[in-house]
Amino acid sequence: MNRRHWTLLFASLALMFWSLTLTAQELIVNRATPHQPISRNSARLCFTMRLLSWENRLPVKVFVFPDNHPTHRQFTKSVLGLFPYQLRQVWDRQIFSGTGRAPVIVATEQEMIEQVAATPGGIGYVESGANHPQIRILEVR
Repeated sequence: MNRRHWTLLFASLALMFWSLTLTAQELIVNRATPHQPISRNSARLCFTMRLLSWENRLPVKVFVFPDNHPTHRQFTKSVLGLFPYQLRQVWDRQIFSGTGRAPVIVATEQEMIEQVAATPGGIGYVESGANHPQIRILEVR
């Protein structure tokens, strides 16, 4: 194989690996939330604190990682279609205007799972493989 073929092969493998890492995000919710998949727009409404309650009238309680956390950066870009600073601007504007509240910030993936599991209406995200009897994965379409 010549150099061009090796470059093309390497680029293809890198692209395949990159796309796999983007899909590793899982949106997790407390078992008390509705069971149907949600749209990307609905997920964005949840995490911008504009969706206040689920269909079953439970209040939405949002859990996130800090702005500089790698999972947070990846989640906001790949699932919400926003940059982390854009999400932060939405929260800050709502807080400073008195029209909204901030999400709960957690430090670790284990804490994320535990908080969502303990909070009816809770929603968060993990890298992958969340396993807890009180949470389930929510599909984003």
